Amino acid sequence: MKKASKDRVLIEGLTVLTTIGVYDWEKTIKQKLIVDLEMAWDNQPAGSSDDVSLCLDYFLVSQAITTFIENSQFELIESVAEQVAELIIQQFSVDWLKVKVSKPSAIVNASNVAVVIERSKV
Repeated sequence: MKKASKDRVLIEGLTVLTTIGVYDWEKTIKQKLIVDLEMAWDNQPAGSSDDVSLCLDYFLVSQAITTFIENSQFELIESVAEQVAELIIQQFSVDWLKVKVSKPSAIVNASNVAVVIERSKV
């Protein structure tokens, strides 16, 4: 039986503009979201061999998330987090991940609001 890896690949501060919000005025503008990801990935094969083909391609992951969020419309950051998690698990065969989605402009007198979810491959 294969031992589960405790290795992680992180993407932090991925900034994306999208249409998000529940109010009518929010549906007519683009707002900034910041995505932080922590993804389980066995980094030993790539680290031992120096072979890029064995890495989790964080550029492609970032590109997929950016394209998806930019081309979608959401009401809730909770929805963004769930859909990003599903996309990464399905498209990149990640077994577990933690997704944080921040909406820094959501509350005037707060520097940020965010949700954090953890999801695993079913």
